[in-house]
This record gives sequence, C-alpha cells and structure tokens, in this order.
Amino acid sequence: MGDLILYTNPLSRGRTARWMLEEIGADYSTVVLDYDTTMKAPEYLAVNPMGKVPALRHHDTVVTELAAICAYLADAFPDAGLAPPPGERGAYYRWLFFAAGPLEAAVTARALHQEQPDKERMLGYGTVDRTLDVVERALSDGPYLAGDHFTAADLYLGAQITFGILMKIVEPRPAFTEMIARMTARPAYVRARSIDDSLAGRTD
Repeated sequence: MGDLILYTNPLSRGRTARWMLEEIGADYSTVVLDYDTTMKAPEYLAVNPMGKVPALRHHDTVVTELAAICAYLADAFPDAGLAPPPGERGAYYRWLFFAAGPLEAAVTARALHQEQPDKERMLGYGTVDRTLDVVERALSDGPYLAGDHFTAADLYLGAQITFGILMKIVEPRPAFTEMIARMTARPAYVRARSIDDSLAGRTD
C-alpha cells in the first residue's frame, strides 16, 4: 500500500490531514473508514485505539491527533518548508498547540452551548470570545503566524477557524475571512478538497 498511509473519512478532521499531505507533495495512499463499522473494527483499533480519524502510518510509525500529524509531516518532509528551522520555532509551536488546545476547546464549547464564563479560571481557553480575540490579534500582525511564510501552524489554525465559520460557530471577522481566502487559494488545499468532496459524493 505504500510507506505513507492516511486513515480518514471525507467528512472528518481527516480533511485537514489530507491538506497537509498535499502540501508536502509526497506520495501517499488512503484508507477510507466508516464511522460505525470499520472505524471501530479491531484492525483499525490496533492503529488508533480511540477509534477515530485521522491517523497516519509512515513506515513503522503511527501518528494520531491532527496537530501531531501536521507537526510530524512538517518534520518528516522538511523540503516542503512547513516548519521553521529548529531554534526558531517558538511562535510555530505556540500557535500550533494553541489551535489544538484552547481554540478547539473553545469552538467546541460554543457549538455545544456549553460556555461557562464563570469558570474561566478553570478552563484552558478562559472564555470563547477572549480566545478568538487572541487569534484575531495574532493574524493582525502579518499574514503568517510563525515568520514570513506559510507553515503547518497556519494550516492547522486556519482549518479550525474555517470550520468554525462554516458551522456558524465563529463570527466571520475580517482577519478570519482574509486568512481563509489565503488558505483556500492554495493549490494543495484545492486538490485536497476536491479529493475529499469526491469521496463524500459532493458536487457543490
């Protein structure tokens, strides 16, 4: 099947993992899983015991969790330039894991109508609005989060914001819509979306 395998579903976070794979330009194969059957089958649980996608297999290495997949691929394929040089990764790690932690938790809380502003000292994201304000300020400093060019941090955080706006969870602030326009114009994004939309049977 090849040395690089993506386990995914076209209606999942696996769409972002595919976008990352298209950005690095490496050959990869895809295993499409169904939520209620193959994703919970013993064969896949041996890959990811959580029974969730995406997951990545690279030779003998298995990586789960979307932010980890993005970081791993950026390091495994350095010629793609999706991670800053070692020693210059402070902002890169900051925003990659801010998106994986506070931002995803905040967006999920709002989607589930479970915001608890009186618990902000307990919650890693504080409040949803403050989390989004922080992202907005970061984007106002320049087109990219971690230097002068696009990295996996932009890809992952951008995917989180794009999903939030699409689902009408996040308001389309100008800084967010400008970022989305940059992200969705990238050839790798266009290719990845086309592949997943085809797998999902979409024509829009």
